[in-house]
Amino acid sequence: MSNDKVINREKQHKTREPLFQIVKRDAMPWYASLGVRLGAILLALIVCSAVLVLLTSMLGTPYNPVKIYKTMFEGAFGSERKTWVTLQDLAMLLCVSLAVTPAFKMKFWNIGAEGQTLIGGLCAAVCMRYLGEGLPMVVFIPVMTVACIASGALWGLIPAYFKARFNTNETLFTLMMNYVAMQIVKIFIAVWVPTGSGVLGRIKFGNMPIIFGKKQLLNILIVAVLTILMYVYLRFSKQGYEISVVGESENTAKYIGINVRAVIMRTMIISGAVCGIAGMLLVAGRDYTIAAATAGGMGFTAIMVSWLAKFNPLIMPFTSFLIVFLDRGASAIASDPALRLNESVSDVITGIILFFIIGCEFFVNYKVLLRRNNRKEV
Repeated sequence: MSNDKVINREKQHKTREPLFQIVKRDAMPWYASLGVRLGAILLALIVCSAVLVLLTSMLGTPYNPVKIYKTMFEGAFGSERKTWVTLQDLAMLLCVSLAVTPAFKMKFWNIGAEGQTLIGGLCAAVCMRYLGEGLPMVVFIPVMTVACIASGALWGLIPAYFKARFNTNETLFTLMMNYVAMQIVKIFIAVWVPTGSGVLGRIKFGNMPIIFGKKQLLNILIVAVLTILMYVYLRFSKQGYEISVVGESENTAKYIGINVRAVIMRTMIISGAVCGIAGMLLVAGRDYTIAAATAGGMGFTAIMVSWLAKFNPLIMPFTSFLIVFLDRGASAIASDPALRLNESVSDVITGIILFFIIGCEFFVNYKVLLRRNNRKEV
């Protein structure tokens, strides 16, 4: 082959090279990754401000975005009661997020936290109705706790067993278990409320004790303890190590002698048990009743909270706070008559902020190389 043909082929090859190249980062220092995330939030707020000015200009009177952000803050922390409600909502979302974390770290896609929480809440309601009046609190609370933990663990074990034994699709299985749990709750409510209204009133007995005059405080303290325990379990225990290995590679786990089937079932028992605790706190510590919508979609929101925190329980309080703050703030915007905005605008703000936060993870994990005469890193 002549030298001219070789040169021509090399030129053609060079012209076909892409302008950008995406390369996996080895590791980004924590302060750099924190800076990227804070920058993403700041950029998201700027974009939201521009969108709000544009939308309100179409209504005839442009609003000051600072006023809207102030309304969001007041919706979450505008009074002592609002602050406690925000903290309690944060604790409940965090509890469910802690529950799904071991399973997701193992790459068992547990989409059934909603149903596991509902079943735990249903057991709490049963205990409250039939045992709450007759048993002293020192006996009743442990009995209800064990019942809720056992029911949630069982609801998590069922799909785990079929996954470990028959390699079924855990995503579909756990998702369908949500609907089964909802129908079971509706059946119990139909029995308890013969009028057919489908709404169960407040259960008078068996409520979680109120400490220091704040009914939300006990829930918050319990979830705080669970957060520390989950971090220690995943970070320092042998079982936490086995979860990480199974999540990385089942073949590697089998090669070094880990019983993968046992790890799958054990992890889902733990995941379901924590969901059972969340259900108990929702029913006996917050709502004092139960409905098919008691979990309120937290089982799905918790997946995003856990993923954003990189399955680190110590980071999850911050990601949970972000989600709860946006939700509470969005409700405040929609309910403020002075703004004349509805929930659609608040959803737009929430969506933009979450989009930037999720998108910034790309730049934390990857770097973009610009192909020029001299390669530049983005």
